[in-house]
Amino acid sequence: MANENPTDCAERDPLTPADEDARTERIVLGFLIEEHPRLLTIPELSLALNVSPGSFEGDDAVECAVRELVGAGLLRCCGGYVVPTRPALYLTGLEVEL
Repeated sequence: MANENPTDCAERDPLTPADEDARTERIVLGFLIEEHPRLLTIPELSLALNVSPGSFEGDDAVECAVRELVGAGLLRCCGGYVVPTRPALYLTGLEVEL
């Protein structure tokens, strides 16, 4: 008897746009915290994180994530560089699961 799900894994629902945005924000923030104190520009960040560098979708997702994280007070832009704020670094030091 053939099984329609041979791996017996639960099927996942596709991510909503909001879920994708939140995922990108976590990736961007996590990467910048790992790289701290190294300074990166948004294009350098996008190049490091995207599988297809220079793609509009990938670049736009990183730029939107940076904008949201700056608005939330977790990143700041200084002289063209994007850096995690002290609260973001402090929260990471507490090892809180987000």
